[in-house]
Amino acid sequence: MKQNDLHKYPLIWRKDDFFIKIYCSIPNIATGILLTTSRTAFIIDPGDGILRDLNKDVGAETIIRVSDIFISHGHHDHVGGVWSLLTYLSVLRKRSPLSIYYPKGCAEIESIHKAFMSVYKNELSYKIILHPVDQQKQFTRNSVRIKPFKVNHREPSADGNTSIEIPSLGFKFFYDTKSICYGGDTAFCDNLVKFAKGSDLAIIEAGAEDETTSDLHMTIEQASNIGRTAREYFLVHVPE
Repeated sequence: MKQNDLHKYPLIWRKDDFFIKIYCSIPNIATGILLTTSRTAFIIDPGDGILRDLNKDVGAETIIRVSDIFISHGHHDHVGGVWSLLTYLSVLRKRSPLSIYYPKGCAEIESIHKAFMSVYKNELSYKIILHPVDQQKQFTRNSVRIKPFKVNHREPSADGNTSIEIPSLGFKFFYDTKSICYGGDTAFCDNLVKFAKGSDLAIIEAGAEDETTSDLHMTIEQASNIGRTAREYFLVHVPE
C-alpha cells in the first residue's frame, strides 16, 4: 500500500454479500461508513454529509432499511450527520425501530437524542433505542455478530499541555465466516491489536500529524503494522 494511496475515498470491500463502503474519513471534517449484508444495513460513525452520500449512492430504499447505527465516539467528525439522518428516516416514514450503539458516557449522542426528541417526538414515525455500551459483551443484530471493544482515544485538555481520555469504542463485525474490525479513532492500544489480528478486513486510523508517536492518534507506521496482521486493511483518518 503506497502512502499516497492511503485515503482515496470511497474505500470499498466486499466478500459475497458482506459489504462495507467508507465514503470518507477525514480528521476534523467527517466520517461516514455503510455496512450491509443481504438482510442488514448498518451505519457506522455518521459524520456530516452521510445523508447526501447515502442518498446519492444507495437511495431511500436502503436508507430506510438501516436498523442500527454504531458510534465510536462523540467528536463532531463522527456524529455530525446524526440529526439529519434521523430526520430523513422520519420523512421516509420508517416504521421499524432504530438502535444506536455508542460508548457509555458519550454526552454528544445523548444530547443530540434529547434535543431531537424535544422537536420531533410528536411526529416521529419510528422508535429510537439508545444502547450505551460499557462492556465488551458481544451481541447479534440481523445475523451479524458485533463485538464492541474499548480503545484509547484522547483529546487535548483545556490547557493544551495534557490530554484526557474520552469514551470510545471499536467494533468487530462477524458475518458467516468473515469479519471486519473497525478501530474508530485511537492511539495505539492492545485491544485494537487483539481484535484486528486475523480479521478479513481491518480499518485502522492513522491520524497522527507526523511519524512522532502520539497519545492522540496512530502514525502510519503504527497503523500499518497492526493492519498487516489482518488479511486486508484500510488506513483511514489520515490528515489531508
